Amino acid sequence: MKRDVAGIILAGGQSRRMGGGDKSLLPLGGGCVLDQVVSRFGPQIDRLALSANGDPSRFSRFGLPVLADTVTGFAGPLAGILTGLEWAAANTACTAIVTAAGDTPFLPLDLVERLAAAADQRSGSIAVACSAGKRHPTFALWPMDCRGALRHFLVDEDIRRVSAFIDRDDFVEVEFPVPQSAGQPVDPFFNINEPDDLVQAERLLQSMKP
Repeated sequence: MKRDVAGIILAGGQSRRMGGGDKSLLPLGGGCVLDQVVSRFGPQIDRLALSANGDPSRFSRFGLPVLADTVTGFAGPLAGILTGLEWAAANTACTAIVTAAGDTPFLPLDLVERLAAAADQRSGSIAVACSAGKRHPTFALWPMDCRGALRHFLVDEDIRRVSAFIDRDDFVEVEFPVPQSAGQPVDPFFNINEPDDLVQAERLLQSMKP
């Protein structure tokens, strides 16, 4: 467990391709998608919070702080990252946060450890996860010192792309392997965007059980 890193689950998407609502609360594996995310991400850090707008009571059973965006309007995941940084700065002694998407039930169990190790090699840098040659910008370690620049980027420049901020800053990419389960690859950053993805996630989850 990393006690100097807080975890932020980004669960504030509008889920248009799923018909609206919260993708993270869709049923999966006897619970919901968010149960899987919390069970894999939570043990890796000392403090965990959810980034989500709207009525926070829908997440009450998780017992986690629910952080509404500090930027007005639906500004996407970058607003959730900024909000997470500002919450951690005000409520913890952490030096960085690690973010993870709330619709990714197979995220790596060593996500925080490996991102933190890479960031330690380049002080002050953002460490961003990759797999199969693809960058996953919402899975990253963000040093607390970047929150001022991030607020300027999002509010004053009105740029909302997470990758655009990473590209402007100092960053390091961390490649994660794609393991096999029942003879098929399971990308640890597989995310649920459409109904068929939920069916596939259930099938993958069952194949991973001993």
